[in-house]
Amino acid sequence: MQKQPTIRVPVLSPLGKKLMPTTSARARKWITAGKAKPVWNDLNIFCVQLLVEPSGTETQEIVVSIDPGKLFSGVAAASKKAVLFTAHLVLPFKRVIARKQAQKLLRRARRGRRINRNIPFAQRAHHQKRFNNRRGNKLPPSIRANRQLELRVVKELVKLFPVTSIVYEYVKAKGNKGFSPVMVGQVWMLEQLSNIARQSVAGVPPVKGTVEGASTHNLEGWKTSILRKQLGLEKNKDDKSVQDVTTHANDAIALCASRFMQYKAFHTANSHGRHWVGSIQLTDAPFKVIARPQLYRRQLHFENPSKGGNRKRKGGTVTLFGFRSGDLVVATKGKKTVKGYIGGYSEVNKVVSIYDHNWKRYGQFSISKTNLLRRSNGLCVA
Repeated sequence: MQKQPTIRVPVLSPLGKKLMPTTSARARKWITAGKAKPVWNDLNIFCVQLLVEPSGTETQEIVVSIDPGKLFSGVAAASKKAVLFTAHLVLPFKRVIARKQAQKLLRRARRGRRINRNIPFAQRAHHQKRFNNRRGNKLPPSIRANRQLELRVVKELVKLFPVTSIVYEYVKAKGNKGFSPVMVGQVWMLEQLSNIARQSVAGVPPVKGTVEGASTHNLEGWKTSILRKQLGLEKNKDDKSVQDVTTHANDAIALCASRFMQYKAFHTANSHGRHWVGSIQLTDAPFKVIARPQLYRRQLHFENPSKGGNRKRKGGTVTLFGFRSGDLVVATKGKKTVKGYIGGYSEVNKVVSIYDHNWKRYGQFSISKTNLLRRSNGLCVA
């Protein structure tokens, strides 16, 4: 199945109500005629908001899907007639684990300095228990961070599209295959998606031919694979870190297609079997690579104090020059102009460090040649 070169643009009413997307050519005509204005959301998705009353508010079924992973995830949004959005998420799993391990070491060192072990145990300055740390169903911080990034992207999508269904790929390991971080938190994730689905249809009339209100569904991985092959979508199984639609986004498109295509049984007078019922139109769609900025919070006890009781400055998200870590800026150095995110600064040289969406540093740029484009929203989008 070949993709059609048609990109759809989200449309909002003058009051911010979500309408069906339109073609990019029609969106340009609206802006030229003064009937709409361009707007961008936190995912840097271009959409238009009408300045006049829309000719109609009827909507069709739109599905948002998530293909979860341990280090990378795929997200897509699609209707029966077009693919609306695709994304490759770079999850913070390894970074959170490394920071929690460092936190554990620093906390152990602080306890060692504070507690005098030369006195009896009952007289030591132990802190009293402040909460029940033995509660069940505790979600590990690394996995929670993964799922929260996926939720953030879904929340931004339901602000632009009249979503009717959310599909989540459910991982099920059989036999003794060990522990899988992808499986942990699936029930919690489905509960969060159900809440988003209910909120996404507040004030939206039911669509003809569909159930009233949005719903949440899960699909097992082997069914996703069958759908992807039926649609003719490519899958890169060699290197899942490649930031391309073939690694995870195509799986997310197949998950969306599960709401429009089913492999059903049929019976006739002369034969019986199974065949595909329904269809989905594959079109070009915006593709985004989304990650979290790697912020370093203020750490007052990172090192022992030097002579005089002073501690080195470690971390912090506020600079002395009006910028904050994660702000999107454009900067110039000689003939080089870059667009990236603030990640640090030097008070002596009056420069800021600018990083790309993968948090790879472009270099240091002068404050006078750095201009703010957007305040930090907790996302790095390419």
